Amino acid sequence: MFNFGNGKTLIDLIPDRLSHAATSFVESLKINSITEKSRRHRRIVVKRRNLYGERAAALINFYFRAAGIPIRYVSNVREWRRWEMRCFQMLNGDRFRAKVINSRTVTLDKLPGDNLWEHMNRGTLTPQMLKAAGSEYRRAHHFQSKELGCPWSHGDASMTNVIYDEKTKRTRLIDFEIRHEKSLPARARHADDLLVFLLDMVGRIPTRQWLPFAICFLRAYGNPPVIRQLKKRLVVPSGLASIWWNVRTNFTPNAKVTRRFQALRRAIDKLEFSQSGSGLYRSLATDSARNKRRPSITCQRTRAGIPTSKSRKRAKRDMAKAVSPGMPRRLPITR
Repeated sequence: MFNFGNGKTLIDLIPDRLSHAATSFVESLKINSITEKSRRHRRIVVKRRNLYGERAAALINFYFRAAGIPIRYVSNVREWRRWEMRCFQMLNGDRFRAKVINSRTVTLDKLPGDNLWEHMNRGTLTPQMLKAAGSEYRRAHHFQSKELGCPWSHGDASMTNVIYDEKTKRTRLIDFEIRHEKSLPARARHADDLLVFLLDMVGRIPTRQWLPFAICFLRAYGNPPVIRQLKKRLVVPSGLASIWWNVRTNFTPNAKVTRRFQALRRAIDKLEFSQSGSGLYRSLATDSARNKRRPSITCQRTRAGIPTSKSRKRAKRDMAKAVSPGMPRRLPITR
């Protein structure tokens, strides 16, 4: 798409400064305005579609189509209100509420806790938070969506949209103004949700934490087919898609992203998925260490002449207490 006769694509003809300006423009477009209020002793979030929101969403969607990026802003305000409320109620309706106020406004209960992006930037991100996030993504991906006609997906599952509650030790998803193209298979949509989460981490997490944290998140998610699909997407794109990629990675140098994604692909290759219902999997390195252990005598059949663990311990104890190594501590019993 957009390939010129000289073999260059449109992105090749755009200077770096203009590319960064375009990226900043995409970031600056605010489709909705968000404020916090207190009503009846409850903190709520008020999301209102701006007057120019539909046009801005249509402009960004044009870029998504041109770049081959399979997500879209829900530009129609009525459709957005319905989608935002339904998704929030579906995922968080056990304790929290969402309500349509007027033709352009939705109110949502404010979820307790901070988002994982803030935790990461403060240096307080922990494996427990990542496990909670992976488990919540797995739970969310099991819901069925009438609009998508198949299992639900987020579309903008970045760390800013994952709220961790310290008291309950669980995460919840928010912000549903973007969704995947309906034509995209569910497995590919779910892999894209995982990728978006990892793109937030790839440039911010220290090198020594990158693989342990990424694997911790994927382990908690625990869906082998989706993770294999994710592995195929751990590649830096080219063309117009690279502009949105820069936004997602917070302008992390491509060389650094490539290096870390290569390491993650190798780590995924070494993961063996268990057949248990839990969906968790273990590393082949764990199996290797397990194979080096001494065989257990308790799981082997014994016969006459094979010493038991008790007899070996008794013999060692008797030798240690003997007067000399050649003299037993106790004399033979005579009748």
